[in-house]
Amino acid sequence: MHPLAPGRKTPAANCPQCRDRNHSVKGCPCLEAGRWCHSFHAATLDPKRIDAWWAAEPSAGVGIACGPANLVVIDVDAHQASVPDRSRLLSGIPIHDSVNLEGLTSGFDTLALLAALRRQPDPVTDRDTLRVRTPSGGLHIWYRNPRPEVRFRCSTGSGKVALAWQVDVRAHGGYIVAPTTRTKDGTYQAEEGARLPAPLPGWLHDELVRTGHVMDPPRSAPALPAARRRGRSRPKAAVRALAPLLEQVAQCAAAPEGTGFTEKLNRAAYTAGGLVAAGHLDEATVRDQLLQAANCARPWQTTRNENIIDTALAAGAVRPFRLEGP
Repeated sequence: MHPLAPGRKTPAANCPQCRDRNHSVKGCPCLEAGRWCHSFHAATLDPKRIDAWWAAEPSAGVGIACGPANLVVIDVDAHQASVPDRSRLLSGIPIHDSVNLEGLTSGFDTLALLAALRRQPDPVTDRDTLRVRTPSGGLHIWYRNPRPEVRFRCSTGSGKVALAWQVDVRAHGGYIVAPTTRTKDGTYQAEEGARLPAPLPGWLHDELVRTGHVMDPPRSAPALPAARRRGRSRPKAAVRALAPLLEQVAQCAAAPEGTGFTEKLNRAAYTAGGLVAAGHLDEATVRDQLLQAANCARPWQTTRNENIIDTALAAGAVRPFRLEGP
């Protein structure tokens, strides 16, 4: 467990040293010293450390690091949003025109639709596992992974690897808000039924595998296309072009949300990909700079940060940037 900011569902703020400088979570002295910097990376079961944290901030909420806790949580949202085309409601599953979708408005409906297509019970009604109602009207359905050797990743929320529209997954590389945590919008309340996570149902395990939620063994980032130089390299000009974009990403650390972080990181990585492909910058160096800025701003989503960076670098590499200057 780790502290959340009082009245919020986001992690407690880093110490000034971690907040003001870009650095990797690995090797940060704050974790060894027992500070709560870097979100779920600081999560612990040490009762003395836990007592010290909440003695210092009694109104802090409680976050649970899903990976170390061996949790897979189905995050069902009920946000007011335009319903997408039926081809985008269930990840990788076409919905025939004969299926009546009238009244579908949220993740509760898409999860029920997925369960019906698989001829399985709707997890929303699963009283045999812990279910937590969120202040926004959503639901967290907690499960324990009975096969720890198979590690599941969090959804990015983009719909590409989400389980369904408005149905995400919280697992390795993320955290979940514990019941009884209070925010300015309300309290996370456990529903009637079980108070402990049940084993993940086999059919949901299969759906997570199908939708790409299984974590692959660590591997290096995909190589960018070879540089297509038309003239000499201009590294100084490239650094000047990229620096303000990296700074915009790093500045997102000042607020946990509402900063357009994903868009800014994508833009910086896309630009970097073009500069690398044109031969102005070194790929490994610039990727490390992007990771440092991103993980400083959003340390609780390092896996997602890496995915955004690698995807945008590859996309930018298709269009090498031509620069003028020394």
